[in-house]
Amino acid sequence: MKRIAILGTGRIGEALLAGLLSSGWSDIVATSRSEARVADLHERHGVEATTSNADAVSGAAVVVVAVKPQDIDALLASIHDAVTPQQTVLTVAAAIPTAYIEERLPDGVPVVRAMPNAPSTVHEGMAGIAAGAHAGDEQLAVAEDVLLHLGRVVRVPESAMDAVTALSGSGPAYFALLAEAMIEAGILLGVSREVSTTLVVQTMLGTAKQLRDEGMHPVELREAVTSPGGTTIAAIRELEQAGVRAAFLNAIQAAMTRARELASGG
Repeated sequence: MKRIAILGTGRIGEALLAGLLSSGWSDIVATSRSEARVADLHERHGVEATTSNADAVSGAAVVVVAVKPQDIDALLASIHDAVTPQQTVLTVAAAIPTAYIEERLPDGVPVVRAMPNAPSTVHEGMAGIAAGAHAGDEQLAVAEDVLLHLGRVVRVPESAMDAVTALSGSGPAYFALLAEAMIEAGILLGVSREVSTTLVVQTMLGTAKQLRDEGMHPVELREAVTSPGGTTIAAIRELEQAGVRAAFLNAIQAAMTRARELASGG
């Protein structure tokens, strides 16, 4: 089992840490700028933790960069003299291109960029990964090995990473918003919040599993549920008249546009 250094244990860094640990990956060192946070990580997760990014990088096969974009320059400076081309740098820092990281590390260090999402904490995450200039199939395979412990992985060209961010990175929020609206509708119809939540969440889960495990096309599933003159078609008509489909197209395009702005320093 390869040693993994997770540099930065905010929301996404700790999600990766918890997901890897619960899947049986034990050789992990994590970092934080705070001594109190380091102590908390060690106590709660039982992992080696330190405030020194350079110390964490030493001996690690995979170096996960999981800090916020505004903190990345300081982090890369702190590990510049410790990281080598024999290691794989796996960055999950939002909107930061691989070229930006490569410029601030020794020449030849392979960098793989990933965008995992929130369900990684329950091993149902989705991550897109892209290779930088010095990363090849070997480094992509290493990154996949790490991220497959948290869900599914797709390889994409780096030019598609902003779309990955808009679709699956931000995607859980879209489904949460939809679930929230449906739960409120159930309450409006006289169903208790508890029962409405159970109905909606299990329906979302079951639908996702049907689409994934049975390989159904969304249109096929929708048509199977939609009887002529029935309840579902009445609801679908209202959604189409409200422009829900167009709203999703516009929303996801807006998310990609914002991802590109962030990548260019906007």
